[in-house]
Amino acid sequence: MLFAEHRGRSMFELTGKTAVITGASRGIGKGIALKFAELGANIAFLHFNDGEKAEETVAELSAKGVKVKAYECNVADLAAAQKTVEDIITEFGEVHILVNNAGIVRDKLILAMTEADFDAVISVNLKGAFNMTKCLYQHFMKKRRGRIINISSIVGINGNAGQANYASAKAGMIALTKSVAKELGSRNVTANAIAPGFIKTDMTDAMPEKAREAALNAIPLKRPGMVEDIANTAAFLASDEASYITGEVIKVDGGMAI
Repeated sequence: MLFAEHRGRSMFELTGKTAVITGASRGIGKGIALKFAELGANIAFLHFNDGEKAEETVAELSAKGVKVKAYECNVADLAAAQKTVEDIITEFGEVHILVNNAGIVRDKLILAMTEADFDAVISVNLKGAFNMTKCLYQHFMKKRRGRIINISSIVGINGNAGQANYASAKAGMIALTKSVAKELGSRNVTANAIAPGFIKTDMTDAMPEKAREAALNAIPLKRPGMVEDIANTAAFLASDEASYITGEVIKVDGGMAI
């Protein structure tokens, strides 16, 4: 009966909800925004120095029949994040879902990695997630509901040569997720993380062929994941069906981190 009940419609309903998604002008963030819009959510998304792509994304999302607005913001800057969140609440009225996806890479072996390389990745990937969570913390507490979804990585679980900064930031996001889940659980706010594996994006397409082949050989399913795989997981975590799940890390990696 359960399957018959949901046949012909999406199981995950987000109509009337507002999602704030960072780093959503392209890649995984854009995929999540598109999925949420298909499920009826209004979308406020953040980008930084990516105006042309942001405009394209606004057009694609608006075609889904939902309210959409793009905001340029450096999430590593707490004051900028606070101003942006205030603007979003003024425009949309309420925020129901926060997806911390914004991230950068500065891959190098530690010997060659500069302090600036390390600090930049920690600032955007980890501090940015902290900043956005902090800025919406009281809003979620007051409303006594909310979904926080942090896009981590299996690199944050297993580590990876040449990515000490990125792995540290993604591991930190997992600890941040668990801490927020404990702090906000009594207010009916959940916090969960998604740990993608090798996902087909512009970044992975630019990898050297040998590196790409090595990554695929390490995946039991022998294929890369798609952005839609992450978006579908995020949709579940944002939905009412996931209301009793918090503090979890869901690996979406084709078995890469078994």
